[in-house]
Formats: sequence, structure tokens, C-alpha cells
Amino acid sequence: MRQAMIFAAGLGTRLRPLTDTMPKALVPVAGKPLLWHVVMKLKQEGFERIVVNVHHFAQQIIDYLQANDNFGLDIRISDESGKLLETGGGIRKALPLFDEESPILIHNVDILSNARLKELYDRAAQSQYAATLLVSKRITSRYLVFNRWNVLRAWINKDTREIRTPMPFISSEGKQELAFSGIHVIKPTVFPLLQKMPERFPIIDFYINHSIQLDIYGATQWDLKLLDVGKVDTLEAAETFISQQLVNSSTH
Repeated sequence: MRQAMIFAAGLGTRLRPLTDTMPKALVPVAGKPLLWHVVMKLKQEGFERIVVNVHHFAQQIIDYLQANDNFGLDIRISDESGKLLETGGGIRKALPLFDEESPILIHNVDILSNARLKELYDRAAQSQYAATLLVSKRITSRYLVFNRWNVLRAWINKDTREIRTPMPFISSEGKQELAFSGIHVIKPTVFPLLQKMPERFPIIDFYINHSIQLDIYGATQWDLKLLDVGKVDTLEAAETFISQQLVNSSTH
């Protein structure tokens, strides 16, 4: 069984004033909420169980899913109404809602892409890697640093020059700086380590801090197209993005 988690608990501050009255997950793009686009993509790619974490206007998301009969899927709610737990804490809290023997694909609700999620999930499940992160060569201020074998070694912020790594030394030979997509797969072998973490923590910090003991792989997709719908001025671009993806899918 393929299973996934959608991060939908964020405050969506960059999408104000829209998110003053609704959660980011329900902000409409091309006539449908962001959540609808991610759920439909997961459904089309063969995912059966989806956990959605909620916080900001949580009941609106719960009501929306119920009104649509969970789109014929096993959709479960991880309620963070009391406290936002960040990405790592969100996964940790949601673990009891998943099949403990299957990997979990994590997907931000504000990411639109042509990522081949079924392929990413199945390859991650069959690999020796503890986690697989979908990454790409795109311009941003923050990058994940991988070695020549695409194994995670560090995180860097180009603007502040901050570097996070548990490594005493990172070889520059074959070093790659790649941008994280907000889509990743965690294997069951990682679940016990997550359970030992504090209630609230970022998942990227977890990956970096455990990169000595865990092999965390950076997966690329040669034709990846991705849009972070994080700001109001990206909503128009998101509508264009979706229409282009529909055209592309109808020609294949």
C-alpha cells in the first residue's frame, strides 16, 4: 500500500490576506483548492492512504474533505490545532496513523509539480537509503549539499553563509548543491529515530543531524517542473502552470 502525508498545517502568512479567512490548503488555484490538486495527483499515482496535518482553520479542511467523501481515499487527519509542530514534529505525531511497515511520501500542500510520485516512492522503497529527497538544480538561497553519490552531507544558506553539517570535513570533489522540492520519502527504519525526537522540530534539521548514521539520497528527475505557490503573486503563475501540465498530459 502506498501512503503519503500532506503538510497542510502552516499559517500561510505569505498568502495573506487570503489566509486571514481560510487555510493555505484551501486557497484556490484554477478553480480548485491547493489541497485538491495534491490529493488528486496522489490518487492518480496510486496512493491509497493519505494523512493531512491541520492547524490554521483546521475545521475548514476537515469539513472540505468530509464534504467530498475523502475523494474515495483513506484520508486521515493529524490534528495540530493545539500547537504547530513544524515539519519533523508533524511527521512524528502522525506516525500512528500510518502502516508502520510501508514508507511514507511527504508532500507540501503548496507545491505543484510534474513529479512522478509513484516512481519516486517505489524506487525509494526498494533502495538501501533511509530517506529519499526529490531535489533539483534551481536557483534559491538555501541548498542541500550532496557528495558524488548523491548522499546528503550538509545544508547551506548562500545569503548568510551559514553551513549545517555533522561532518568534520566535506570533500569538494563531486560536491553537488541541489534545491529541495518539498517532496520526500521516509523508510520505516527511520520511524524509531523520529519517535525519539522532541515534540517540535524541522525535518531537514533531522536529516542533516543524522546524515552520518543514515544514508539520505538526493533523487533528481530530468524533466522536473515545480512551482512553490507560497505567495499571492505566484497564484497567477500557478494557474498557468496547471494549464500547461494539463496540455502536456493530454499529449502523452
